[in-house]
Amino acid sequence: MVEVNEGIKKIIENNAMGLATIDEEGNPHNIAIGFVKVVSRDELLLTDNYLNETIDNIKRNKNVALVVWVRNWEENCVGYEFKGIAEYFIEGKWIDFIKRIPINEGEPCEGAILIKINHIKVLS
Repeated sequence: MVEVNEGIKKIIENNAMGLATIDEEGNPHNIAIGFVKVVSRDELLLTDNYLNETIDNIKRNKNVALVVWVRNWEENCVGYEFKGIAEYFIEGKWIDFIKRIPINEGEPCEGAILIKINHIKVLS
């Protein structure tokens, strides 16, 4: 079982991450995500604020990858790649959860993306 420990959780929740999906032609699509919440030892939650292309890609192909590096990566080159399966929600507990996150105040919160992590790779 893969597991996001407290050290990795701190890096995830305090840094921007890259999110990669696959478009309809099989090409990678990458975006920056400014806020990710660790909701269990193997699940990450993202808010859909203006992620139209990314959401379309997830609906076609649920396989995703994320990458994060520590802020001072020039001095301490530590990063992680996460691979997993994304599920998109437009109602229910995950929508309620993201709407309560202070950083989402005033944002559309159109949906929630729950990613079940199945692989973690250390990048250093």
